[in-house]
Parts: sequence; C-alpha cells; structure tokens
Amino acid sequence: MGHLSLLPGNSDDGCSWCLLQVAGLKDYKIPPKFENIEFPERVKLKIMERVPQFRANEKPIKMMKNLKDLRGPEPANNKLIHKQYGIQALTPGNLRWGHLEMMRIMVNRNMDDKRMFAVWRIDPPWKPITKKGQGQRMGGGKGPIDHYVTPVRADRIVLEMGGNIEFAEVKPLLEGIVKKLPLKAWTVSQQLLDEKEAQDAFERESNNNPFTLEFLIKNNMQGCRQWMSKYDKMWYMKYK
Repeated sequence: MGHLSLLPGNSDDGCSWCLLQVAGLKDYKIPPKFENIEFPERVKLKIMERVPQFRANEKPIKMMKNLKDLRGPEPANNKLIHKQYGIQALTPGNLRWGHLEMMRIMVNRNMDDKRMFAVWRIDPPWKPITKKGQGQRMGGGKGPIDHYVTPVRADRIVLEMGGNIEFAEVKPLLEGIVKKLPLKAWTVSQQLLDEKEAQDAFERESNNNPFTLEFLIKNNMQGCRQWMSKYDKMWYMKYK
C-alpha cells in the first residue's frame, strides 16, 4: 500500500507544502556509455596448438628447467591493452594445454559474441617438459618430452575481455576460470588496477618510517646481504 510524503512546494491555493506519493519510485543508475571501443577481427578465443610446429627436418629440442622463466614480475604484459577486464596472475606457474583449452571453452560458450570479445595475452605452449616412464632407473640421460607448457610470471595478464558490457556481467565467468587455474590469480578491471596503483603510491609516499626494506637491503643493515639471495636483493623480497 502506498504512502504519502510531505514535501515543500508551491500549490495553486498558496500553500507552501504539497503531498506527493513516493511509494514505488525507483532510483536507477545511469548506464555507462561505451565509447571508443575497438573490436578485434576475431572476437572469440582461438584454439592454441598443443605441440609447437617444427620443420620437416627439425627435431624437438629438449630444454633445461630454467626457473628464471618464472622468477620475478612480468616486465611488459602487465597492463590491459583494451582498458576493460581480464585475468591477472598473482604468482608464477606453468599453464598446460588443458588449462588453455578450459579457458577457451568457458569463455566462448558463455560470451555474447555480438557485443563482447576476448583475446589471449599469453603464448601457446612452447617450453618442453621431459619425463621418464614409470619404473625406469635413474640415469641414462634426459627423458623424452612428455608435454609442453607456457611459463607465466607474476602480474602477467592471461586473457582480456571487453566490449559493450559492464564488469558485473563478466566477473562471475572470469572468477570461475580463476578457481581452476594452477596458480593464484584474480579478476581485474582497469578501475581496480588504477586503484591498486594509486594505493601503492599512497603507501610509499605516506610512509614516515625511513627504515624501509629497500633501505635496509641497500645499506646492508645488520649484515643482511650475507644471507639473502640475489633475487631478494633484486626485488627486495617481494618476488621469489
């Protein structure tokens, strides 16, 4: 049942107050305007190759483990190109072809290709991982190639989504993908990345303690550089 509200106003009989029925009134938010959004030629995620393609006379090359492919932050691909939404890795890890196929199927089946698009921000699997058969003895050289992976460093953008959509429309889909990844990641938007960068800058500027971790390591306070690794000296114990 509706109710009446007494509001100030000017009526015909000279009264400075008037009655207005306010039950059922809605205050809807103004929808955002999607302007200057460029759609790529391919709006859906393409199929990644499971095994790299080699030439006719070329054999697959076995590689060392090379943990440097996972150490430290991502220097280049850590920003959103389309300035909308995506998935960002928080810790390093190796993505198999099955993880890439899982992301492709979930995104392509649940997106509206008339007003959405999705793009990869990582390469197909290229790093070979060797493995010996069960029951074999130690030694005898490096085993055969078992599968290929894509190394991902911290802060790397894995994929992006955009178009004429809001963040609330794609957030459940992207969060479902994040839960199935073998590394820690989070669903981001351009607004969240800007807020995080502003918060980090505010914490650095408002810190009144001169003895920061960077200052302690650079000046070798208490001889801390003797027991630290070279990576702690490089990234000040933020990345391993």
